[in-house]
Amino acid sequence: MSQSLANNLIHLVFSTKVRRPLLRGTEREALHANMGGILKNHDCQPLEINSVTDHAHVLFVLSKNLALAKAIELVKGLSSGWLKEQAGWYSDFQWQTGYWAFSVSQTHVGPLRRYIRGQQKHHETISFQDEVRRLSQKNGIKLDERYAWE
Repeated sequence: MSQSLANNLIHLVFSTKVRRPLLRGTEREALHANMGGILKNHDCQPLEINSVTDHAHVLFVLSKNLALAKAIELVKGLSSGWLKEQAGWYSDFQWQTGYWAFSVSQTHVGPLRRYIRGQQKHHETISFQDEVRRLSQKNGIKLDERYAWE
């Protein structure tokens, strides 16, 4: 019997549209659970999810049967729709169109999980833009700032 195995670890980062600080603490935990459920429903394993007022980090194992762009489309689209149902505050909520997605080595999962869990503290000293610049540089991606901050 043949077998296909994959361990595609992805660190996904995306912002609210134009980085509006809309994500309230009261809904964020439920939002993280919602995103995790979306991933599970599509055979992806969520490992760590956290957010601050204007962006989210998602560490997950991408299903071997799903394209990365489709997984991201599902997480962003379905979670946005879910948020809009939670309160009038979110009636015009949107995620940014783009995203940053990085492959992760199994050996870096532990430190990355701690990094994602510590987002509130982390953003007391670094802006979202500087965080993305650093992540892009660290991952060898040229960031075109004309389009990054929509």
